[in-house]
Amino acid sequence: MRSASSQPVAPTPFRDTQRASSAQLVKRAWWIILLNLVIPGSAQVLAGNRRLGRIGIIFTLGFWALALLTLLFAFVSKLAIFTLLLNPLIAIPLGVLFICYAALIVFFTLDSLRLMNLPAVTSRAKPIIIAFLAITGLVASFITGTIGSTAITASNLVNKMFVNSGSLEPQKGRYNILLIGADSGSNRFGLRPDSISVISISAETGNTVNIGLPRNLSRIQFTPGTPIKKVYPYGYNHDCGGPCLLNAIYKSTMDNYAYLYPGAKKKGSTAGMEATKSAVKWITGLKIDAYVMINMKSFVGLIDAIGGIEVNVKKALPIGGQLDCVDADNERGSICPDAMSWIEKGRQHMDGRTALWYARSRHNTNDYDRMRRQREVENIVLKKIDLQTLLFRFGAIAGAGAKLVTTDIPSGDVPKLMDLAFKAKGRGIKSLQLSYPVIQADNPDFWLMRQLIAQKFKKYN
Repeated sequence: MRSASSQPVAPTPFRDTQRASSAQLVKRAWWIILLNLVIPGSAQVLAGNRRLGRIGIIFTLGFWALALLTLLFAFVSKLAIFTLLLNPLIAIPLGVLFICYAALIVFFTLDSLRLMNLPAVTSRAKPIIIAFLAITGLVASFITGTIGSTAITASNLVNKMFVNSGSLEPQKGRYNILLIGADSGSNRFGLRPDSISVISISAETGNTVNIGLPRNLSRIQFTPGTPIKKVYPYGYNHDCGGPCLLNAIYKSTMDNYAYLYPGAKKKGSTAGMEATKSAVKWITGLKIDAYVMINMKSFVGLIDAIGGIEVNVKKALPIGGQLDCVDADNERGSICPDAMSWIEKGRQHMDGRTALWYARSRHNTNDYDRMRRQREVENIVLKKIDLQTLLFRFGAIAGAGAKLVTTDIPSGDVPKLMDLAFKAKGRGIKSLQLSYPVIQADNPDFWLMRQLIAQKFKKYN
């Protein structure tokens, strides 16, 4: 009679695969998939090379610790997260480590396939096991690698785009950023702003007001003490040498008075932008802290990078066409034979090219509506760029953004402004359009404009 200790030991699910049944190997395979997904390296510790497995576990524990710290900071201070992750001394090494970890996950996934001893599995579940292992391994490595590449790309983009030093100081509790939508198409001589706004952000709450100015605004003065004021002491309507409108200041200054601003380039700006700032400051009564210029031609790449946008088109607009395309009903007409196609009325999903034509189109519409459409597209794009879009499309967004935006915002202020931007996104950006019929562009009431701005700030501070 055999003693209890002499009875044969049942095969263990991980180490004694030679004596395990096919059903036990299937169970073992599912455990390996789960371990490889949750803690890459743990399957190797239990069933393979323990030294190699420990390396994976160390990386995995570091990954989860960083994720938990990030979540903790997200509740306490997003500003701290942005400050750390946009610092190249931190972001780039972290990005490299995440990419290495992604490569390690791929290696552990392939090694897990070996550990499963699938030739001994006779179950019909074998193809499903292989598929699940491949999918979970690829998803985990893709997410990890994407985080790493995003961290590196974001750091490089910030350092390339934001080259100015120093720091912005809010005036009366607000940051005021001049936003220019500029068009330098092949049919134009030089660059001329198409849309001009001031994005005013509460430094405390993030409440944001988009103050739209008509580009054809006239009777403009410049802020006392600025170089351009010496050229036009009595206002831009006197001897400006052409149409004396707000959007002409940039090109006029670049062509004729660039010497007035010898230090503009060093600050990440241009003479034309500095003169435009002076005019906008006088018009609105707001201190302009910095500018952001969006190249509308490059806007196509950004919209394509975020997967297009949804726009509710109020009336049909032609793509192309040099004729007046308005019929009796002010809708899509039959008198525009040279239009390439039409943007139909109603809700439309637009790619970058279509959205640019929607924002640019001069036919079947008026100039005020065109400015409204440009700001509409800008706002839709800003609303669509959320954390998920940034994470999974950041490479394409960054590639478009490098060509899209020029700015003199100091690099040190980027984390703070990003934190405020996410607050603004949650509250919604308020709009104040200082244009017809409230403001007559050819005979503007500047006192009324400043009063409307003050009232808007009081309501949304």
